[in-house]
Amino acid sequence: MTNTLSSVLEIVVRTDPGMVRDHNEDAVFANPNLGLAILADGMGGYNAGEVASGMATMLLSAELEAAFATTMPHEIDTKTGQRFAHRCIVDKVSQTNLAIFNAAESQPQYAGMGTTLVTAVFYDNQVTVAHIGDSRLYRLRGDEFRTLTRDHSLLQEQIDSGVISVEDARFSQNKNLVTRAVGVDPDVETEIHDYPVLPGDIYVLCSDGLNDMVEDEEIKLTLQMLAANLELAATQLIQMANDNGGRDNVSVIVIKVLREFPATGGWWSKLMARVK
Repeated sequence: MTNTLSSVLEIVVRTDPGMVRDHNEDAVFANPNLGLAILADGMGGYNAGEVASGMATMLLSAELEAAFATTMPHEIDTKTGQRFAHRCIVDKVSQTNLAIFNAAESQPQYAGMGTTLVTAVFYDNQVTVAHIGDSRLYRLRGDEFRTLTRDHSLLQEQIDSGVISVEDARFSQNKNLVTRAVGVDPDVETEIHDYPVLPGDIYVLCSDGLNDMVEDEEIKLTLQMLAANLELAATQLIQMANDNGGRDNVSVIVIKVLREFPATGGWWSKLMARVK
């Protein structure tokens, strides 16, 4: 896919089957005009994984686009005191989860299918990040590179409890055992957080096909060296994963914040005025 450039966010999307798998169970979506990015890594039997991830990105993107066309994401919900984006994402993920679960229950060939999910919505100089499973979102800010998501996985639980060190976890056999996924049960808990955004920030949503194959430090250095060329940065990240074995599908959404975007009297208000 090619990149799309808006006046605020530059977004580049890449997905690749890798060097071992014969089909791609990752699915990606980005709408730079709404500051929306979604990445899903499917799991299940023959073709079921890509059905689950495809449903997740398609249903969730459509629901969020429709919701944000009528209500600004920064508006405060009077009942909960939360921003609309926050509550809306949780609600729409829940609906998407149930739709995938019902499809798996009603069609034997899709039994047991599910998908990870990581979603980012940029608005009012911040980003709301929601995730389920072990797909990740990283942020590069100057020289600081950090993971804004925490894997819902058996391996992460072992690290948290001290059973295994971060260094030894690189070689664990439990890497791909997630403890939370979309579509596996009728209900799922979405982990969701808000973070302030600064001009120059670079965000990366990725499936574990990237971070299982490429060290975080290498991802950081690649983004720093190629910050002026996001297309090349995204292509290089995919290539590095494949050069290191490419044992899984690998997908990335790379997002660079070009300038501030306050909600009041700013970019978002003007966009919404045109949409309405």
